Amino acid sequence: MKVYDSIVVGAGIEGSSTAYNLVKNGQRTLLLEQFPLPHSRGSSHGQSRVTRMAYGDADYYTEMMKEAYRLWEKLENESGTTIYTKTGLLLVGKAGDELIDGTVQALRKHSVPFTTLDGKALRLKYPMLAYSDDVSGVDDHSGGVLFADKALAAFQVMDYSFQREFIKHGGVLRDNESLVDVFPGDIVTVKTNKGSYRGRNLVLAVGPWATKVLPPLGIHLPLKVLRISVFYWKEKIAGTYGADKFPTFLGGNARGSFDVYGMPSLEYPGLYKLCLHSGPEIDPDRRDDADSTWVLDKMKKFVAEHFPLLEPHPVITETCIYTNTPDHDFVLDRHPAWRNIIIGAGFSGHGFKLSPVVGKVLAELVMRKTPSYNMSHFRIDRFNKSSKL
Repeated sequence: MKVYDSIVVGAGIEGSSTAYNLVKNGQRTLLLEQFPLPHSRGSSHGQSRVTRMAYGDADYYTEMMKEAYRLWEKLENESGTTIYTKTGLLLVGKAGDELIDGTVQALRKHSVPFTTLDGKALRLKYPMLAYSDDVSGVDDHSGGVLFADKALAAFQVMDYSFQREFIKHGGVLRDNESLVDVFPGDIVTVKTNKGSYRGRNLVLAVGPWATKVLPPLGIHLPLKVLRISVFYWKEKIAGTYGADKFPTFLGGNARGSFDVYGMPSLEYPGLYKLCLHSGPEIDPDRRDDADSTWVLDKMKKFVAEHFPLLEPHPVITETCIYTNTPDHDFVLDRHPAWRNIIIGAGFSGHGFKLSPVVGKVLAELVMRKTPSYNMSHFRIDRFNKSSKL
């Protein structure tokens, strides 16, 4: 049986980026995906994602985003695909909140252009919003929209019938092939519903299925899988929230402790994408069982209060899945016992924009290279301080 240098399980954006980086570094790589590609059952589908430098007080992400922007541009050039459009990002929160102050400090520290807005300035610049005087705004001038489907296709393997970067550089893809078991060792054996494969290294980037794949390997992470409702709201006046007038949006603690995010009307003409950054907990294999009525109720109230030029009810609802860690930081680490098994998990609804860097770092772990970034924020054992792993 052929022995691959690396096997990557999961062809979402993180797994595809990892496989792409491995192949570009000369690794004979197999990428496995349980569903036929393309599909909409995980966390990487859809047309768009917010991207930004602004990251509150978690400025280690701002540092990583500086490289992510460069890598997205490189991928655009390699694939001949437009992946990013710059719209700016407006962050709104209570004056003095950690999110606002931390964002300003991080953007200033990393020399990222931005503008601060008090409540009055916010109303003057964005009359399509309705906020009181006790809010502050930050315009992150680097923010924008990633075209998610195009980004995934460019990283991955195919855009319908067209092979892309991964296969072009020698990778092997097998989709519609689900993981059955993993047999660790110096050579890892991966059993699927269609066969068995052997590799010197294994990367598990299985999204919400980490809650099912990792425990049999002795990894018990405190992950919560959430179903996110993606709402599209009709503009009362066409173009009010278009990309030429209104940036991507992030409202900190906009509904209680929940954030709200939005994107200009790029995907559907005249429809603005505005969503709650949370949802009901689910089993990823039974995601339609959960009741998300409360999510819609919260968002209807938010729109009525703060987006007066949107119709009060969404006209399209789609779904996505988040896999959250308690601290909303990723897991990027080696298995504590089998060092040739690498885990990427818990991207907590903000991993897409960072996927070029995530793929680079996971590939560095596979190849026994010193990671490009401080990995202390992403260790498995941070959830158990008494652990000796």
